[in-house]
Amino acid sequence: MKKIYTIIILAIILSSCASDKKKSVEDVIATNDLKEIRAKKDQIIFKQLEIVEQLKQLDEKIDELDMTKRVPLISTFLVKETVFNHYLELQGSVSTKGLLIIHPEYSGILSKVYVKEGQRVNKGQVLAKIDDGGLSQQLSQLQIQTDLAKTTFERQQRLWKQNIGSEIQYLQAKSNYEAQQQAVKQIQIQLNKTIVKAPFSGTIDDVISEQGSVVTPGQSQLMRIVNLDNMYIETDVPERYISNVVKNKDVLIEFPVLGRTIKAKVRQAGHFINPANRTFKVEIGIPNMDKTIKPNLTAKLKINDYTNEKALLIPQNIISEDSKGQQYIYVIKDKKENNQGIAKKVIIKTGKAKGDVIEVLSGIDEGAEIINEGARRVVEGQTVEIDN
Repeated sequence: MKKIYTIIILAIILSSCASDKKKSVEDVIATNDLKEIRAKKDQIIFKQLEIVEQLKQLDEKIDELDMTKRVPLISTFLVKETVFNHYLELQGSVSTKGLLIIHPEYSGILSKVYVKEGQRVNKGQVLAKIDDGGLSQQLSQLQIQTDLAKTTFERQQRLWKQNIGSEIQYLQAKSNYEAQQQAVKQIQIQLNKTIVKAPFSGTIDDVISEQGSVVTPGQSQLMRIVNLDNMYIETDVPERYISNVVKNKDVLIEFPVLGRTIKAKVRQAGHFINPANRTFKVEIGIPNMDKTIKPNLTAKLKINDYTNEKALLIPQNIISEDSKGQQYIYVIKDKKENNQGIAKKVIIKTGKAKGDVIEVLSGIDEGAEIINEGARRVVEGQTVEIDN
C-alpha cells in the first residue's frame, strides 16, 4: 500500500510539472530552482519504479515459458544385486569349560605344594600332598595280613581240590582273603585322596592354600586351574530369532579391550525358552591360539541371522513416505541423450536394514536407475537433469 501511495503522489507532482518534462537534467540544474530540481528528481524516480515493475513482469513470463530453467539437477545410481548379511547385535562375556577351583577330598595338613602360580601342568600331574595321618602305616600292616590270607587261601584251595579238609575251612580262607583285599582297596582309595592331581591340562592361575594349612573337604580351596583352549561365549537371544539363530551360524566377535575382532560360529543353540525373559541360550566357540582371550572378558557379538544372496540395497535417506504410510522412491524413466529424464514415483516394500542401507523386497528390479541426491526435491512426472 505504501508503494501505491508513493506512486500516486509522484504522479500528481509530475503532472503539475508536465511542462518541464522536456527539459534535460542539465537544463533543470542550470535554473538553480530547488523546487524544479526536486520535481525532476521525483520524475526520474517514478520512471525507475515503472521500469522495475515492467522487468518483474517480463521475468515472470520468462520463467513460465522457459522449461529448461526449471529442470532440477540430480544424481542417480543403478541398483545391482549383491550379497546382504544382516547381523543381530548382542553382548556377552567369555567363559571356559576349563576353569576350576580345586578342593581337597581329605582332611589334614597340606604337607606339600608342588606347583606355583602361572605354571603349566598336564592332566593327572600331582599338584599337592595332604598328610595322610598314618594311613600309609595302616596300609602296610593290611598288606602283610593280606599276603598271609592269600597264602592260607591258596594252600586251602589246593587241599580242597585233593579232597583234603572240610569245605567250611576252604570258604573261611577264601572269605578272609577277599575281606583283606577289600580293606586294602579302601585304604588305597583314602590314600589316593591325599594326593591332589590336575583334573585337566592347564595353567595354575592361583595357589589359594599355602603349604602347612589345615584343609577340609567341601570348605577349603586349594588352587585355581584354568585352560584357555576351550573358550566360549554364552548369551541370551530373544525368542523371535529362534528360527534364524541356529548352530553353525557365522558370528563376528569384537573385544573392545583388546581392539580385536574375530570370526566364529554358533556352537550350540538352546531349545528351551526362558519364561522369565523370553530368551534362549546360545553358545559360541572362540579360537584362542595366542591365549590373549581371558575368562569374563566383555565381548560384542554380531550374529548372522539373515542372508540374501541377491539383495537390492538402497540408501535409507532417499526413501519417503506418503499419507497412507507407503514407502516410495523416484526412478528415472525415458532417459534422453542430453541426460534428461522423467522422475517416476515407485512404491516399494523394504526388509532389513544395515547401517545406512536397506533391503528392497519389491517395487524395483536390478538395473533400475534410482534418484539419489535431489530425491526429495523432485515430484512425479517432473523432467530432471542427471549429473553423475
